[in-house]
Amino acid sequence: MKAKYAVGCLVVLCISTGWLIGYIYQLLILAYETNGILTDSEYSWFIRLLLNLTGYSAVLVPAFLMYKYLQMSNYFEKISNSSHVYRVLYSCFAEPSERLPETVKPKTEESEKRDTLEMLFCFSGLMGAYLVWGLLQEKIMTQSYVMEDGSVSRFSDSQFLVFINRLSALLVSLAWLLWTRQPLLTAPLYKFSYCSLTNVISAWCQYEALKYVSFPTQVLSKSCKVIPVMVMGKLISRNKYAPHEYVTALLISTGMLMFMFASHDQPVSPGTSVSGVCLLLLYMSCDSFTSSWQSALFRSYRARPLQVMCVVSACSCALTAPALLASHTPLPQHPMFVADCLLLSASSALGQVLIYRTIARFGAIVFTIVMTLRQAVSILISCAVYGHAVSLVGGAGVALVFAAVLYRVHCRRRSA
Repeated sequence: MKAKYAVGCLVVLCISTGWLIGYIYQLLILAYETNGILTDSEYSWFIRLLLNLTGYSAVLVPAFLMYKYLQMSNYFEKISNSSHVYRVLYSCFAEPSERLPETVKPKTEESEKRDTLEMLFCFSGLMGAYLVWGLLQEKIMTQSYVMEDGSVSRFSDSQFLVFINRLSALLVSLAWLLWTRQPLLTAPLYKFSYCSLTNVISAWCQYEALKYVSFPTQVLSKSCKVIPVMVMGKLISRNKYAPHEYVTALLISTGMLMFMFASHDQPVSPGTSVSGVCLLLLYMSCDSFTSSWQSALFRSYRARPLQVMCVVSACSCALTAPALLASHTPLPQHPMFVADCLLLSASSALGQVLIYRTIARFGAIVFTIVMTLRQAVSILISCAVYGHAVSLVGGAGVALVFAAVLYRVHCRRRSA
């Protein structure tokens, strides 16, 4: 009985803490938006990032307090009942007593054919969904919308795009799981919060980076993700990599640097260049952790792609909603902007389904290589549509990146 009262008091404390942090966040947002020096600074993105993290903490801090209490008090060992509060807390914070063992099915010629066909399906689906998503992303973040009265409106709230993309992914995955009557959770909810936080930050960084670097530079920077993905794989899952994987990762990074430093398709100041590089580095680090952590969830808990997609998207919506509600940034009241956002969220949802499927079936490294190949077409289309210039050295860098990727695929096929 004492444990029930203690949990009840802690729930009230957590709600109060979340409300207090949310109130402080609103005051900070208001102070930032009314300070012209901060909003006009070349490094205003860093202040906005800190503000976003403050908004996320309105959810994370209360959840952490509850988790630490339940862990220190051995709540689930002392209490055993079927009350709604107990079931919610168990779903969120209780570790399963037994994990499902990892099973490795022997490879047969038929299974290899199925894997090849599925890989082609995932690749073609990701290609189509993210080509549309990439073009719309660049349009929304870099182009102006002309209103009926002749005024020009420019969109700048990256947090809004993160939220609608995660919301669409949540609705699609939740509808499918309910339709097929599959369980929503196969692991405690807090396990998904880690990759959810890094997923939100990485998504925000890639949208924000378009204010400082060109779209081809942003796209090609994702090719460098191979290195941080390998690092995260060693740290999280203790993965081992062959020598050719290290060599190709180095070649990919070299080609990326050649492209970034040889591209002068838009005039930028030193501060803007630094901001763009910092955002891209933060994006790659967070996104690499996200895919590696999701890959570990698939192996450890035998979770299905749509289950992970649903729970991670729900956590991401919970993190971004308070920050979005407190923002006072107006959205362009233009029919084309609404249509672009709807199509962006739809293509993002389809891409998310295929992302989780690819990571579950083939791992984080293969997924990264698939996305790198997809980026070649994105760069060519973006250059054709928006007129980005690529120098001779930059073109050589692009060629080096994709030659390294193809060599990596060749070595992987030989060792299979």
